[in-house]
Amino acid sequence: MFSSSKTRMPEREAALPGRDEEMEVPLTHFVLGSPLKGPFPEGLEQAVFGLGCFWGAEKQFWKIKGAFTTAVGYAAGFTRNPTYREVCSGRTGHNEVVLVVFDPGVVSYATLLKVFFESHDPTQGMKQGNDVGTQYRSGIYAFSEAQKALAESTRAAYGQALNATGRGDVTTEILEAPPFYYAEDYHQQYLAKNPNGYCGLGGTGVSCPLPPR
Repeated sequence: MFSSSKTRMPEREAALPGRDEEMEVPLTHFVLGSPLKGPFPEGLEQAVFGLGCFWGAEKQFWKIKGAFTTAVGYAAGFTRNPTYREVCSGRTGHNEVVLVVFDPGVVSYATLLKVFFESHDPTQGMKQGNDVGTQYRSGIYAFSEAQKALAESTRAAYGQALNATGRGDVTTEILEAPPFYYAEDYHQQYLAKNPNGYCGLGGTGVSCPLPPR
């Protein structure tokens, strides 16, 4: 059975306090060679997604043409600048997430949403495959009202597609983008540095419809 403490969000007052110091990360992306931190070039947009273990999740996005940079980190919890160990304790409320900085002239946010939904099973609640805990929940963190509206309509459409195959309801949370805290340097582009490393992601095999233009 799953530990209820790992699959239940902590109360804010019970969460670990964290710290003011930001995590030190490499200056450049191990694969793309672009800056890992901003400020980013004008005209680029940002997206943040949580879809299970962030090692495999990040790889799904750095492969996309139009991705300027990607980074893994923690978001949507309460603890300031948490460590990986703290997040795994279930006492931060944070999700393991991927920051995607992209050129909207090359790849649309709708396409990123399609990759997001098809790269995991968004019906599993506080788990993804064998990875169990609040940090593995499905989440979209929107940087604008346009992103939020598109995320909500895509979630609804994909939910219908999944229900039609007998799967359960989508549990993906959609929130205004909270602070993004970079994860430790060894997590960044982990599967590029460790090609045989663990990746627990697996999609449903159900295609996510793109919204009409």
